Amino acid sequence: MAKITMREAISQALTEEMDRDPAVFIIGEEVGVWGGTYAVTKGFYDKYGPERIKDTPIAENAIIGAAIGAAMVGQRPIAELMTINFAFSAMDYVVNQAPKLHYMFGGQFMVPLVIRAVGGGGRQLGATHSQTPDAIFAHFPGLKVVSPGTPEDAKGLLKSAIRSNDPILFIEHATMYQIRGDVPDEEYLIPIGKSKVQREGKDVTIVTYCKGLELSMKAADELSNAGIEVEIVDLRTLRPLDMEPVLESFKKTNRAVVVEEGWKSYGVGSEIVSRIYEEAFDYVDAPILRVTQKEVPLPYNRTLEQAALPQVPDIVAAVKEVLK
Repeated sequence: MAKITMREAISQALTEEMDRDPAVFIIGEEVGVWGGTYAVTKGFYDKYGPERIKDTPIAENAIIGAAIGAAMVGQRPIAELMTINFAFSAMDYVVNQAPKLHYMFGGQFMVPLVIRAVGGGGRQLGATHSQTPDAIFAHFPGLKVVSPGTPEDAKGLLKSAIRSNDPILFIEHATMYQIRGDVPDEEYLIPIGKSKVQREGKDVTIVTYCKGLELSMKAADELSNAGIEVEIVDLRTLRPLDMEPVLESFKKTNRAVVVEEGWKSYGVGSEIVSRIYEEAFDYVDAPILRVTQKEVPLPYNRTLEQAALPQVPDIVAAVKEVLK
């Protein structure tokens, strides 16, 4: 295996799928000549040309609308949104058109569309550019929502998303492009809708995904030094949601902490906690706790921003609390 960055893993997935299938093309703001806001598509314009790497104006409705139309007639567009916050400008297309067309036309149309979007805080981009609204999009049936936490998963899940005939929102965290991890040299796919145990443990189950995985792994190392072994279940996909590994882990540990960067109210963690209580109530030995972002518009000031975001000490404290 090669140890590469999240950026490189995503770029590799895009390259391999574009080389494999001429129907795949990329459309979005600054994806071509500029090489992508986060340099994921650097060099793609020179390699594939303007027919397959399409720069657009700042017009999210046009980007997603054009991509949906292309998908309906047999192409496999990858629409890049500079930030997931801009998806709000194309909300009707993202949640009210792409996820429902196959159903409403009785299966006559497929919408093999991937929407890549950057989410999360931590880069001092201000309150309107730093949100983690993943739960909003996972709410809508018909739209699959994927958010990987490792380079290996990012590559394998993105390749699967591009080959899927369903519309998929693929969320990448803004602060994770530089993290490194082992990625297989040979071609591989990771099925969408499968959670994964990323760390074995016996004392407490941590359920998380994306940026929360990075923080939880660091917290697990710190807790291990104190004699506490946590098991970490990475959701990887928010819709469809695979609860089986979560429930299996919880039945072993009887305690859980859910970690997400989104807000606590009406969030991903709310769904996870409810499902555990509904499906594994007899195994509950302590209240399930949630570690989330503070419920404020994310500050621009770096110190305040970091104070509002979930941190490793917050996870450590929550784990120790459920063990009392």
